[in-house]
Amino acid sequence: MDGRDRDGPMPPLKSPLPLESIFKNSDVMIAILVVGVIMMLVLPIPTFLLNLLLSVNITLSMLVLLTVIYVDKAIDFSVFPSLLLISTLFRIALNISSTRKILLEGRPGVEGIITAFGDFVCGGNYIVGVIVFVALITVQFLVVVKGSTR
Repeated sequence: MDGRDRDGPMPPLKSPLPLESIFKNSDVMIAILVVGVIMMLVLPIPTFLLNLLLSVNITLSMLVLLTVIYVDKAIDFSVFPSLLLISTLFRIALNISSTRKILLEGRPGVEGIITAFGDFVCGGNYIVGVIVFVALITVQFLVVVKGSTR
């Protein structure tokens, strides 16, 4: 036959693109993201990529916060515990990557978001920086202790 039926031409065969099949399988996508986050713990990240990932993290945090505020019922945002776990792992990987970069390269190696945020919070005064750092560590420690008792 020449590719025609009695009803008309045969539709072309579609082969799924690799990206389409990955996006259809969200479990695979999440696994790839988690492996990527774990790789961030081990491998050094260039400054431009670290700034980009910090921006993504801040944007994701604001998006989750606004979603939680405006959701009517808790069941409407049932993915929240898993999202919180993965975003926390992402933030820890960013903290480790940025700390490594600061300790290895100093201030010139972290131009961008880290420097801007440090200048905004401390204003060049190391005493203010130490006090803010101690306050943040105390709050985080209390949150972790309270969370572990639940």
